[in-house]
Amino acid sequence: MTEAELMQLLAAITPPDDAARAAAHAHWASLAKPLGGLGALETLLEDAAALTGKAQFDFSRRVVAVLCADNGVVAQSVSQTDQSVTRAVAENLAARRTSVCRMAQAAHCDVLPVDMGIAGAPVPGVRDCRVAAGTADFTKGPAMTRAEAVEAIGRGIALTRQLAAEGYGLVATGEMGIGNTTTSSAVAAVLLAQPVQTMTGRGAGLSDAGLARKVEAIRRGIACNVPNPDDALDVLGKLGGFDIAGLCGMFLGGALAGVPVLMDGFISGVAALCAVRLCPAAAKAVFASHCSTEPAARLVLEVLGKKPLLTAGLHLGEGTGAVASIPLWDMALAVYDGCYSFAEGGIAPYTPQC
Repeated sequence: MTEAELMQLLAAITPPDDAARAAAHAHWASLAKPLGGLGALETLLEDAAALTGKAQFDFSRRVVAVLCADNGVVAQSVSQTDQSVTRAVAENLAARRTSVCRMAQAAHCDVLPVDMGIAGAPVPGVRDCRVAAGTADFTKGPAMTRAEAVEAIGRGIALTRQLAAEGYGLVATGEMGIGNTTTSSAVAAVLLAQPVQTMTGRGAGLSDAGLARKVEAIRRGIACNVPNPDDALDVLGKLGGFDIAGLCGMFLGGALAGVPVLMDGFISGVAALCAVRLCPAAAKAVFASHCSTEPAARLVLEVLGKKPLLTAGLHLGEGTGAVASIPLWDMALAVYDGCYSFAEGGIAPYTPQC
């Protein structure tokens, strides 16, 4: 995909459908329960209506796409483990043995591992969407070229649109890539004009010394590349990863296809931030699942204007938080579709008192 083609797609993303949102709100108000009694479960479906353009839903088919990629900045000792772990986890995702796979089984959710840029040869059983075999070390120059960033976004867009065409009504996002909390913190620090130390956490359990190396690597990467905070593509290409770029595309693809895309934690939150910076109307497809314990996760949610359904101290990755929220979608829809109305129950409807 060229940058011109990407911009043409973004121009086709329409604002939310306020009439569909109002129809969903009216349906909730007709049900025999206190007005707004289900809180975020009600606004969840109202937001979904505004995205899809209709007040009836089918989320029976759902999938978590776990985008895997390696990051050259791992060479700076910013992680407990080396890049081989990305491949190992991707292999176990393909074998359906990881944490998200077990949770997805409980949530009746399919799992799709995707190779956006794993170092080495392709992994059997993992969908090949790779742009290159990992990004470069951003402390020495750009992580990727601008064209590679556009291509990764394009592949994410195509992935969500394909999943929608296959009949999936709900798409959860996940990721796997050693070093990707470093790339996410770097991108977020620039886009949100925040100090690096504020945006950087311990990832998979770094020591104090490891955290200091991580913060310093991000500072050097920003100083080396001088990304333009007003150009999300520039920031993403210079400091990001193929997983983040692909996830960014997935949110944009959801806006184009009218399919809700569930944010997982900090990493997919940064990807959603990139998507919204590229096209503000794409925010309609972004649905928060939980608030990660990564330090900057809550700030990213606040900037996006998204409220998490869960606050459970999750910080595993793989899409586990997004999948954990899916049963709440099922419960919301169970009431929306199956609860009796005030009229059916012979009850005078509630009216707003304030």
